[in-house]
Amino acid sequence: MSNRYMLTLMGEDKPGIVARITRVLYETGCNLGETSMMRLGTSFSMMLLVDAVEDAQQLRQALQAVADELGLVLHIDSAQTIKHSHIVPDVCISVHGADRAGIVSQVTGVAAEAGLNIVDLVSDVGGTPDAPLYVLHIEGVATQGVEVLEKALKPLQAEGIKVDVSAIDTLIG
Repeated sequence: MSNRYMLTLMGEDKPGIVARITRVLYETGCNLGETSMMRLGTSFSMMLLVDAVEDAQQLRQALQAVADELGLVLHIDSAQTIKHSHIVPDVCISVHGADRAGIVSQVTGVAAEAGLNIVDLVSDVGGTPDAPLYVLHIEGVATQGVEVLEKALKPLQAEGIKVDVSAIDTLIG
């Protein structure tokens, strides 16, 4: 009997986090599904879908010592996701604008109204301290079509937000 869990680990970035955590999971007989791991500022965050023979308490017991040693906060939730259910994005949106509060909310709000289902979103602040630039990269599924999404986002250009919408060739079938 296999249990499926969503593991979340967060803490200060340092070398070896992925290697140490995944070694414990391997040694415990876990099988990884989809994962997302990234550095944000000086922090590191991991989200992993894991199939495990152990229950959540046994899994926590196996991971807690190494999480504590690495200074990571560990969170374990039961996951009802279906393996191999990854959504393939068909649109990419690149956003650039002077850094200000509300860009992500504004862009994603307009995109959601135009039928965008976000699969992945990554943002960063570039430029200089005197002229910060906000960069946003979104991949998703344009449920009402790429043209509808592009038309909905176009008015943001007048507010100083450069938005590029591109169809992704999925190469499936």
